[in-house]
Amino acid sequence: MLIVGVGVVVVILTSALHRMTGNGASFPPPGKADLAGLTLRQRIVAIARSQVGYQTDPSSSYCNKFSAYWHAGSGDCPAGEQAEEWCADFAAWAWQEAGVQVSYGYGPADINGAAVSFYNWAMSRGKWHPAESGYVAAPGDVAIYGLTTGARPSAAHVAIVTSDSAGQSGPDVVNGDGDRTGFSVVETGTDQLRVRAGHDDSVLAGYVSPP
Repeated sequence: MLIVGVGVVVVILTSALHRMTGNGASFPPPGKADLAGLTLRQRIVAIARSQVGYQTDPSSSYCNKFSAYWHAGSGDCPAGEQAEEWCADFAAWAWQEAGVQVSYGYGPADINGAAVSFYNWAMSRGKWHPAESGYVAAPGDVAIYGLTTGARPSAAHVAIVTSDSAGQSGPDVVNGDGDRTGFSVVETGTDQLRVRAGHDDSVLAGYVSPP
């Protein structure tokens, strides 16, 4: 009975420890020494790539550290995490960590957890480049997928561009909140013209450049 009791205590303590720590501290970004000498765009890419393989905790949830960084989202998550669909929170985090002063909020020209917020931000600053314009994406840009414009614009997904080679239909990217290699993970995409990250075949609409 004592052995069983100890086992139960261990399980309880392990569960409690998980609730206190969660996944929030995993996959730290590169340190200042690693980023020294890089351009802003190179820093954005290095920071985004450093998170490839990160997965929400619990794995079937949207509990993630990027939304928590912005004090956004909600839900019953481990400490250090908050829950909401987080592709835009991830992209905003990568920009901010690289040195972009992101205006995160819910005003008409702020960036937030909505993918379309990057479009709204770009339109207010002259940083929007439609895919059909012939613009060649640069590393550190944010690619927007599934954009619908009009009185109430919406978008399905955003991703950090790592490169855009000649002959490709779409850019190479890092997706926050992807779902090809697992549910709600950070993963790469090659020649990504379309995405199905929880959405219906969303097509590349254009790019947002950092300031």
